[in-house]
Amino acid sequence: ALAAALNAEQCEIYTDVQGIYSADPRLAKNSKLIKNISYEEMLEMASLGAKMHPRSIEIAAINSIKMKIKHAAKEGDGTTLMKDNDLMEIRNAVTGIPTSTGVSKITLNNISDKPGIAASIFSPLSAKGISVDVIVQTASSDRKTNLSFTVDDKDVNLCLNELKEKNIASNKNIKTEKGLGKVSIVGTGIQNQPGYAARMFQILAKKNINIEMITTSEIRITCIIKEENLSKAASALHDEFIV
Repeated sequence: ALAAALNAEQCEIYTDVQGIYSADPRLAKNSKLIKNISYEEMLEMASLGAKMHPRSIEIAAINSIKMKIKHAAKEGDGTTLMKDNDLMEIRNAVTGIPTSTGVSKITLNNISDKPGIAASIFSPLSAKGISVDVIVQTASSDRKTNLSFTVDDKDVNLCLNELKEKNIASNKNIKTEKGLGKVSIVGTGIQNQPGYAARMFQILAKKNINIEMITTSEIRITCIIKEENLSKAASALHDEFIV
């Protein structure tokens, strides 16, 4: 924000790491420093677990400020954030494999399949400040459907209490699963080339990792899996996609 107020062309952030890594080094031993990354990719990485505040990236992108992330006490070029157009010649299809923990899945079984039911579920949660991430609804049968969604572990009890208070759910039709995490592949090249989802699913299948839920954007594919499998998944996907 200060760099934008000063109309600066570049902002350097000094921290306790060399820059942004292609995966969490604690989970994927083969992770490596990302030299260049687009604002769009970094926003996805930050929202999925990379330790950088999304708002700082948004401000830099809006004002076309080049950002550098460097180590405060060590030499090195660090990681440079820039416009996607500036990366056309040097980008990889997949830039990073971000992961995050502390995910819970809540499933509502046999709820009415009618207009307004989704709003009646998620509006009260929003009013309580509960952030819902992945949402999956099954095909309708006899005007009944199942709806699953993910929230942070810390919000589970508040979420359950709110759904029960609003008579949206009861102990009979609600199921909670904790101990989940997210693993993703992120890269602007994904949107222009087919097959990345299939390759990701194949790699996880080879490692005997079950996919609980899936969500995508133009430059991201995210799988919800058991938290205990995050390290295995991140390493395998890194070997497949990061060159």
